[in-house]
Amino acid sequence: MPLRPGSTIMKTRLTLALAVMLACGMAMGEDEAVRSDIGADDLARVRAVTAPATDFSHPENFETNPAGKGTTTFSANQDSFSHFLANLSFEQEEQFKLGNALFRKIWVSSPSSTQASDGLGPLFNARGCQSCHLKDGRGHPPFPGENESASMFLRLSVPPGTQDERVALDGVIAGEVGDPTYGTQLQTFAVPGLPAEGRMVIDYADEPVTLDDGTVVTLRAPTYSIADLAYGPLSPEVMLSPRAASPMIGLGLVEQIPPEDILAHADPEDRDGDGISGRPNWTIAPETGTVMLGRFGWKAGMATVRSQAASAFAGDIGLSTPLVNLPYGDCTQNQPQCLSMPNGEQERLGVSEAPDPVLDLVTFYSQTLGVPQRRNVDDPAVLAGKEAFYTAGCIACHTPKYVTSKAAENPALRFQLIWPYSDFLLHDMGPGLADHRPEGQADGYEWRTAPLWGIGLTQTVSGHTLFLHDGRARNLTEAILWHGGEAQAARDAFAAMSAETRANLLAFLESL
Repeated sequence: MPLRPGSTIMKTRLTLALAVMLACGMAMGEDEAVRSDIGADDLARVRAVTAPATDFSHPENFETNPAGKGTTTFSANQDSFSHFLANLSFEQEEQFKLGNALFRKIWVSSPSSTQASDGLGPLFNARGCQSCHLKDGRGHPPFPGENESASMFLRLSVPPGTQDERVALDGVIAGEVGDPTYGTQLQTFAVPGLPAEGRMVIDYADEPVTLDDGTVVTLRAPTYSIADLAYGPLSPEVMLSPRAASPMIGLGLVEQIPPEDILAHADPEDRDGDGISGRPNWTIAPETGTVMLGRFGWKAGMATVRSQAASAFAGDIGLSTPLVNLPYGDCTQNQPQCLSMPNGEQERLGVSEAPDPVLDLVTFYSQTLGVPQRRNVDDPAVLAGKEAFYTAGCIACHTPKYVTSKAAENPALRFQLIWPYSDFLLHDMGPGLADHRPEGQADGYEWRTAPLWGIGLTQTVSGHTLFLHDGRARNLTEAILWHGGEAQAARDAFAAMSAETRANLLAFLESL
């Protein structure tokens, strides 16, 4: 059964989350959340510059630069998401380029003559980071005529069966219990001599929606299953959840948003009565073993870029790193054939298949990808669409702007005004988008608010306009109409707009 707000488990999670916040010196509510990296004068400046817009007759100051001084200004093309932050030093550019080479690296199975590139699998979804994040852009389900897409996969989990598992998942650990045989992710590829786990199957059903002006929009509702299972049956309790790869831009800047500023938007009990009750997802950072605010992934299950990268190395490619030392990736004890295959760990090269500095450089690359300059910010239609976006209540979750930490270790990420359009919190998105699969404190109805910066370049960079966690929405209109739950009022406001106002709002989104 899906977990819903108000249930005993959800109340337990909320209590524990609040306890963590208090232990970390954080509180909810804008007046109570005080940043520790700046003094009173800087705090007043930050609050002034990040206040929501009230005048839509002209662009706001610095609105063209979503990544602050790191905003990239190249012509819009397929490489728009692949440029480094504009304010990197010359030495950092070298690190970025080395990380880019490793991000694009194609790994091979062991044993191999290319010993610095082996260790793939044995089961895997992709042979390299770039295979999922093609051009550092947005993933997608298989296109018509394709059986597989490396940029989208199925998460697997089962309800916690033991008391220890229940305690862990009811607490602050953003994790899940994998299927006993197939683990936490369906692996659709395998090294020679080993069968892949199976094949994701998607069936779509049309769902027509009539807007207030009589316009009919046909949504497509997906159903997921798995065919050609190679290692026996799945657990009868298995839960499936699709995941399309997210764009890579601006991750290091997101990492440097002070947690106090994110928590200031949290309102799990909906004290203000607006129907919006964003909640944080807390996780254990593997780097330190400490509790940190989750902010990456579709359910905010990862706290840092480094842990996200290490998890992807293990879960997607089957490579061990110093942070997640799993040389057999997602293989389970019920897959002895997989565990009998050779791995790529070599003591002379390091203690893992992707030893440092591989993880360090890929992390740096991921942290320093820039965000393209916005376009058409002073276009009257875009300004009118921005006003419609605000009036409809979209900014209740898609928080426009933040100022990053003044204590950031990397000067390029330090004290920058950024415009990601996300609160990075969990929200109940209603039954239409529910995957009925908990992840840590996120229940089966909740998703992290997706950042919107760069969304208008999806077609240019990724060659498609497929949105949401599973690419079911074929355009931005469909993506908005899938919103429910806490976003129902904003969705209904969009549906009630005139055709011209809707077009203006879409023009605003296309400008991001």
